[in-house]
Amino acid sequence: MRVIAGTAKGRVLATVPGDSTRPITDRVKSALFSILASQDQIEGRRYLDLFGGTGAVGIEALSRGAAEAVFCERNRTAVQVLQRNLAAAGLADRAVVVPGDAFAYLARPDLPAFDVIYVAPPQYQGLWLRALQAIDARPTLLAEDGLVIVQVFPKEWTDPALVHLRVTDRRQYGSTALYFLCKP
Repeated sequence: MRVIAGTAKGRVLATVPGDSTRPITDRVKSALFSILASQDQIEGRRYLDLFGGTGAVGIEALSRGAAEAVFCERNRTAVQVLQRNLAAAGLADRAVVVPGDAFAYLARPDLPAFDVIYVAPPQYQGLWLRALQAIDARPTLLAEDGLVIVQVFPKEWTDPALVHLRVTDRRQYGSTALYFLCKP
């Protein structure tokens, strides 16, 4: 796994040992950032990498010019790997690593709006749906022209009942599906 473009292009990112995280492949990450660039959702934008893992998505965003990335991760080993990856990429100065539960973080009353919220939790636990419902319940977490992106195994997805968000696009790359949601 590596940084594909930007100031940290070519830097190899460490992975978390075991199967506690689900790193995004370079192929899916490349496609994702092509979509984000076409929608002007990278430079100067604020990212929330909700289940941060290795930090690959937020680090890619920072490398390509995002203003800030907040990484939320509760696994201690993953937090250490994420911090090492940020330092190795030279991007720690624009990053905030929040060790702890993603749902506790989303419940904080003082959170500013994010332009892009990336949701890629461990598979088959329903966490993506719970996170999406928590974001939908607090529409001020997402900027008016912002995006929520959910990464799931395609068979995990079920159409959620949402009030403030709607699915605008779906892309599938092998065993990875990306769902794009925004405010109507």
